[in-house]
Amino acid sequence: MWNEILTILLETVKIIVMVALLMVIIEFLELKFKGKIREKITGRPINQYVVASLLGAIPGCMDAFFVVSLYTHGLVGFGALNAVMLSTAGDEAFVMLATIPETALLIFAICAMLGIIGGFFADKIAKFIKLKTSQRCEIEIHEKELDFKHFLKEHAYAHILKKHVLKLFLWIFLTLLGIDFLMKNFNLGSIISSLPVFSLIIFAALIGIIPESGPHLLFLLLFKQGLIPFSVLLVNTLSQDGHGLLPLLSYSVKDTIYVQIFTTLFALAVGMVLFLIGV
Repeated sequence: MWNEILTILLETVKIIVMVALLMVIIEFLELKFKGKIREKITGRPINQYVVASLLGAIPGCMDAFFVVSLYTHGLVGFGALNAVMLSTAGDEAFVMLATIPETALLIFAICAMLGIIGGFFADKIAKFIKLKTSQRCEIEIHEKELDFKHFLKEHAYAHILKKHVLKLFLWIFLTLLGIDFLMKNFNLGSIISSLPVFSLIIFAALIGIIPESGPHLLFLLLFKQGLIPFSVLLVNTLSQDGHGLLPLLSYSVKDTIYVQIFTTLFALAVGMVLFLIGV
């Protein structure tokens, strides 16, 4: 048991280090190049969707962490956040490339395209239903911001490390601990393989809510063995985001739930279309 807890602790620390580093970098860039960043990336919503989707298509969770950091600093909106989560396959993308390279590249391309579309619809729906997402994390700006010592003391330490990192650590550690318990006490592989295709699509979208690689790797293995169709693997890839969404939990549980709801429903809609056309 202690070995498992230690493994989860190390995984949490690894995520924390990556996210904290990105948060420091984003905050520095926000202070130094605020106008240029907004002009080039965030000036038009379509730019946000495209950039976020292309970043998400890159294997690994780092790019999703990056977009979450942009979102918490108010540099991209709700649509871009959904776009990157739809397009990313997290660290599982490396396994996909190693085991089913041609299919993996096809899935990455489709997810990137659907991420752009999903980001557009996420913003439109949020505006239509008047969805209130969390306010950006405010940064006090002074003339001293470009002084490196001042930045390290007031921003890297006082703002990011003291205000965010501990809460972020607790959220990620407890979430991974809960997921590990579920994975070790329920035989998901046998449950998945016994379902009909229609139910598999629904299950693939819902299981993608879990921010962990285990369930997705089960779908990958079943697809490689020819036990599930392409549509089920695609739906699960769209719905799941690896660890990409975990950092958002410490910033806003509400926004995390909103993103999970939208990406799950979007993945289900795509799955239903594929099921109807027999893919």
